[in-house]
Amino acid sequence: MTNPPEPALSVIMGERRQLINLAYRLLGTLADAEDVVQETYARWYAMPVRARLDIRRPGAWLTTVASRLCLNILTSARARRETYVGEWIPEPLPEPGEWAVTDPADQVTLDESVNMAFLVVLDAMTPAERVSFILHDVFGYPFAEVGRIVGRSDVACRQLASSARRRLRTAHTPAPLPDQAGVVREFKAAWEAGDITALIGLLDPDATATGDGGGRARTSRHPIQGAESIVRSLHALFRRLGPMTLLESTVNGQPGLVVQRDGVTVTVAAFHVVRGRIRHIWAVRNPDKLRAWTPATAVK
Repeated sequence: MTNPPEPALSVIMGERRQLINLAYRLLGTLADAEDVVQETYARWYAMPVRARLDIRRPGAWLTTVASRLCLNILTSARARRETYVGEWIPEPLPEPGEWAVTDPADQVTLDESVNMAFLVVLDAMTPAERVSFILHDVFGYPFAEVGRIVGRSDVACRQLASSARRRLRTAHTPAPLPDQAGVVREFKAAWEAGDITALIGLLDPDATATGDGGGRARTSRHPIQGAESIVRSLHALFRRLGPMTLLESTVNGQPGLVVQRDGVTVTVAAFHVVRGRIRHIWAVRNPDKLRAWTPATAVK
């Protein structure tokens, strides 16, 4: 009796995009996602050929390993975040093909599960909640399989995913895309016109603005509360930075803004719009998180 042939390289590597999508949703940065996927493949090819032949579902094996690696990283994330300068925001993603050319296998599918408001709520969850919810609700894994990955019973994972859903329903209520696009467009026009009154009127009175400079770009180290305070702080920051160009763009599948200076992307802003007003602004200025936002004209 002969053993079945080992899965072809193309079959194994064909799982790469799925793994990148999973790891990004769990970890919030492409760099960490790429590291996890690389380690997952390293573990696959470190096994003896006979051991690989015994794995009936290579895709499920790769997903399990990647998920567990993500779970380990999430468990230690609190300690790592303590050394991060200022607020931490998930890495923003552009619309595929809109900015720098990237490997299609590394592109994250931009759906509801990657918009910035959604990711921020995920980031506040416990690691087990986050992994259980993403594996089951986003990727369709049965709770019995999720339990084996997380190391808990399927009943416990069901409860974790249910808790995650409640958090998302409470904190995440996006407006329809056309409404969001209109508000973001009005915000851009008011900013370019220097219309402070209009800017304040577009913000919810209790709005919050969070900046992520990572210690590498100037921004407030703490969230700014209140419409007037936000507009004053933004105005002061960009006055110091000098002439800027604002571009409308898709950020994690939602309408957003890109700020450029001399053709270089220096800020990517995502918005949470509720009932026609901006409830939250997330402004990512850490250049390490803006790698994907290189203008296509700069790619040779």
